[in-house]
Amino acid sequence: MIPPPNVTGTLHMGHGFQNTLIDVLIRYKRMSGYDALWQVGTDHAGIATQMVVERQLEEKGKSKEDIGREKFEKKVWKWKDKSGNKITRQLRRLGASVDWSRETFTMDPRMSEAVQEVFIKLYEEGLIYRGKRLVNWDIDLQTALSDLEVTHTEESGFLWFFQYPVLN
Repeated sequence: MIPPPNVTGTLHMGHGFQNTLIDVLIRYKRMSGYDALWQVGTDHAGIATQMVVERQLEEKGKSKEDIGREKFEKKVWKWKDKSGNKITRQLRRLGASVDWSRETFTMDPRMSEAVQEVFIKLYEEGLIYRGKRLVNWDIDLQTALSDLEVTHTEESGFLWFFQYPVLN
């Protein structure tokens, strides 16, 4: 599977470089007799996509709360279709030897099922665990935040230092 580019814009030089490297390797394996599938797809980039649509609304003097959840979700999916199609056209122009008949999107039901299956397997193998970590926390919404959702402001106050013991 191509590490899927997200649908928040257009491909950049890094995508071109990455896809060239993968293309060289996949073609080499095929020429060496391997049955190698290179599946193509795009990623929903949930928070980043949401932020793009929120900015578009702000330009019109509106917020997602103003239009409601249902209309906001429709706008997000509309943006995904527009932007995702642009990325797919760009990937096709790169000439990569992917299987276009199996093109997918990370929010497709079968992809979600595959992710859940692998997540459960990794958990059962002890590779995913719950731990205590520093996280961005919204005290009003009572939920963790992505780094993308954090607005940084400078404040005068105390600076606390934490020391974590290192074993071995």
